[in-house]
Amino acid sequence: MIFGKWIDKRIEAYQSDLMKKYCDEVESMYTKMRGWRHDYHNHIQAMQASMALGRYQEVSDYLRELNDDLVNVDTVLKTGRVMVDAILNGKISIAAGNDIPVNAKAKLPPNLDMNDVDLCVVIGNLMDNAIEENRKLNPEKRFLRIYIGMKNTQLYIAVTNAAGKKREKAGGLFRSSKGGRHGFGLARVESTVKKYDGIFTADSEDGGFTAEVLIPVS
Repeated sequence: MIFGKWIDKRIEAYQSDLMKKYCDEVESMYTKMRGWRHDYHNHIQAMQASMALGRYQEVSDYLRELNDDLVNVDTVLKTGRVMVDAILNGKISIAAGNDIPVNAKAKLPPNLDMNDVDLCVVIGNLMDNAIEENRKLNPEKRFLRIYIGMKNTQLYIAVTNAAGKKREKAGGLFRSSKGGRHGFGLARVESTVKKYDGIFTADSEDGGFTAEVLIPVS
């Protein structure tokens, strides 16, 4: 009984820390967006001044820089759920900040019974794991692929990332050099998926790591 209460408290603390981190990431993304909008008029005035002086190449270069900047702050994915969109795009922004090329596609079915918090626990932990593994590698070896969509009658989530050497399992879970919360994060993914009678699998090999989730959709 005492051990069970300890586990419950650890899970509660973990979820609290996780959601706080997600909220911080989302707020950071929104701050960037507000900053870009605030500077909008300044950008227009700068381009108008260059146009008046006939500096057309300067305007072209300026527009290209603005476009690159906007790509970094604009919403990249729209899944159909605002909270999930915020988490996904926040993580993608973090990956970009760590020189990790991302290829992502995501769309959630409207009849999915899984709640936003549980979806964010699954997606957030898988992407945290993928980003962490990439950061251990030289930039030229990094990559992250995310797919969220339907596979027959089930929601299919797949996250594949660059990794170092093949990771060994211990007690059904992969060992991590980070230890502690990191390994616990993948365990949380598995337990959350089981709540919805779903399946979580992970495959580690030299150079890559793939995590897949299947959730029945009514």
